[in-house]
Amino acid sequence: MAGALAGLYVITDARRPPPAPVDRTVAAALRGGARLVQYRDKSADAERRQREAAGLVAQCRAAGARLIVNDDIALARAVDADGVHLGRDDGDVAAARAALGADRLIGVSCYADSERARAAAQAGADYLAFGSLYPSPTKPQSALAPLSIFRTVRAFTDCPLVAIGGINAGNIAEVTAAGADAVAVVEAVSGASDAEAATVELIARGFGPAT
Repeated sequence: MAGALAGLYVITDARRPPPAPVDRTVAAALRGGARLVQYRDKSADAERRQREAAGLVAQCRAAGARLIVNDDIALARAVDADGVHLGRDDGDVAAARAALGADRLIGVSCYADSERARAAAQAGADYLAFGSLYPSPTKPQSALAPLSIFRTVRAFTDCPLVAIGGINAGNIAEVTAAGADAVAVVEAVSGASDAEAATVELIARGFGPAT
């Protein structure tokens, strides 16, 4: 489960209500070729969050994809998700590993901090995420990370590197060229009028045509 990780990483829109039903957007992204999805919802409605996350786990499994839960280790465990993504204040890799087991993915937000990335890799993270790379409507106050962060971090780890923040069809190619193994997007898919077509275009521009 924690093997090579690459390609388009679709994150659900945390706005309430979202631009479109979460399950519909994820279904479209899966049809378009996404194989990694993150459920991101920081609202207080625990019952709805668990219901939605469990439904997305089932959708992703049926499509041969993986579902990661943002921030919430307990929710990831409750719905048998494929992993969890941890930000600065969401617990550490050891706690997540103890709760979820060795076969689940644990991702860590490293922002523009190569030393945080080094520590996370040493702690056993399965992937390291960097950004925002560009101004992002999802995190408008976020400091920007340079594209050179991927070259810096690749010098000391083979861990998959994920790019996030303001990435779209116009800039995804330069992100993958800079060394990102996977590219995470919110608005570019979850905010698109046609999420399936947006997913197809992003994959083609960033990773080349499907083989």
